[in-house]
Amino acid sequence: EKTKESVQGLPHKPILAYICTKSAPPKAHNNRRTKTLQKNRKDMISQKEFTLTPHCRGFHLVTDEIVRNLPPLPETGLLHLFIKHTSAALSINENADPDVQTDMTAIFDRLVREREPYYQHTCEGDDDMQIELVGASITIPISHGRLNMGIWQGIYLCEFRNRGGGRRIVATVVG
Repeated sequence: EKTKESVQGLPHKPILAYICTKSAPPKAHNNRRTKTLQKNRKDMISQKEFTLTPHCRGFHLVTDEIVRNLPPLPETGLLHLFIKHTSAALSINENADPDVQTDMTAIFDRLVREREPYYQHTCEGDDDMQIELVGASITIPISHGRLNMGIWQGIYLCEFRNRGGGRRIVATVVG
């Protein structure tokens, strides 16, 4: 009797059958296709951690600095950027008009004021509340080996401290 083979080269049998019989599922065939799949899986994800140039409080366009620090990009995929801080954030916003940076700073200074009497969370500084509105990560598609953002879009460092220092970024490329 012939059995169907799964993508991994294992006989088609529900995993529950192996659990109930306490027998291990058969090992995949050691063929060239399996080795190629395993090699490609390793190459599908890369990660790099780097530090951005220090900035003062405000919204700073950092697209070029981030692109310079990225690992090689695949033809298609995703770039996930994560900032390892609670007093700074990342966002995608308009990059054509420099007034956007000034306006965003003014908006955040009015929306999330420091040292408000109703704040319960006060032990780690006045600059931790604004990240709640922006976030610690962004994801950008990769197409044709480049970041696939709109022509007027850029990556911003949202610095919520007066002197934030270098900010650590983890860049994960999947593709």
